[in-house]
Amino acid sequence: MRTEINFDGIVGPSHNYAGLSLGNLASTRNFGKVSAPRAAALQGLAKMRANLQRGLAQGFFLPQRRPDAEWLGQLGTSVEAASDTLRANALSASSMWAANAATVSPGADTADGRCHLTVANLVTMPHRSHEWRETLAQLRIAFANEAHFAVHPPVPAPFGDEGAANHMRLCADHDAPGVEVFVYGVTGGPYPARQHREASEAVARIHGLDPARTIFARQSDAAIAAGAFHNDVVAVANERVLFTHELAFADRDALYAQLREKLPEIEIVEVPAAEVSLSDAITSYLFNAQLVTLPSGESALVLPGEARETPSVWRWLEAHVAGTGHNGGPIRHLFVHDLRESMANGGGPACLRLRVVADPATVDPRFIASPEKLDRIEALVARLWPERIAVEDLSSPALWAACVEARSALCAELGLDELAG
Repeated sequence: MRTEINFDGIVGPSHNYAGLSLGNLASTRNFGKVSAPRAAALQGLAKMRANLQRGLAQGFFLPQRRPDAEWLGQLGTSVEAASDTLRANALSASSMWAANAATVSPGADTADGRCHLTVANLVTMPHRSHEWRETLAQLRIAFANEAHFAVHPPVPAPFGDEGAANHMRLCADHDAPGVEVFVYGVTGGPYPARQHREASEAVARIHGLDPARTIFARQSDAAIAAGAFHNDVVAVANERVLFTHELAFADRDALYAQLREKLPEIEIVEVPAAEVSLSDAITSYLFNAQLVTLPSGESALVLPGEARETPSVWRWLEAHVAGTGHNGGPIRHLFVHDLRESMANGGGPACLRLRVVADPATVDPRFIASPEKLDRIEALVARLWPERIAVEDLSSPALWAACVEARSALCAELGLDELAG
């Protein structure tokens, strides 16, 4: 039976705050601070475990090899000889944010009835531009069953594609035909628009989507300028619910009209700017929550602790869930998690996961989570992940060796030695 599986990225042992992501305000603000890779990974694993306990299907992806010596070699240098900037880019653990791994179209939407995944090229950010090769390798193992899946290499440069973080799908239920919304940017003041319309259009063609059920919507310049470097920082969709900030889209009225025409049962939950500012929405990552359907059929939000700590955001959420006034709506449950390490680098609950609608039995079982498997991963993380990394530590050969050893041990623990490299 096809259902939605959330594949979370396991936070890698090189998790650090090098401030590499222009336009990501949290990443910039926390540049130079001391990170806690062990705590970061354990926080992410705790969220996975809680979602399993809620009855949700859960998978994971492995961290990538860091430092990326192969990428540095292509630039004519090495880990030892690279500049501090290049070395930091080679050590980034940003593949943890699996929402940027690929764009996914379930079989209910595609011409051949298979689930299609196109790996994101991430070309607009140097520290992420070299992720796609290892992402492609993992996806081709996890979704190797060609009767059910088609895994595609990235759209070529220069068309920037940042994956599912700029893609939404609305449907009556996960296994029903859906309306796929590709959100692209044009400009955002001092910050680059990372998702190009040309890339989104290419993915839609590659996936064999029905043009009558495909929408291309422009992200508002104001949202990008405020720090919404991906659409999933200001909007998220699940089944028939679109949860969005009033200022998320350049022409929200036109988008809403298209959605209502293509999916009459849609429920649009719009948070007014007068009640929650763009600044508060982005700081709290209100919309970078996981919007999920519980086994009961009710909608729930999996939120970072920062949402509860932002008065305007928590006030709006409590009113909505309580069903009072004009805020009453379809989201019935709020689950709050401590993800401070990820949040400090600019990634909330939704950033950490890639949604795939599939029968779990068709996925390589090594990528499917269970309580016992999470126990084993947690034990290994507690033993081998660095406790702290300061920016100056990125030049330490001992750290490089520790990161390689930790990841190799995880690959062996999960029986994925072909990814050890």
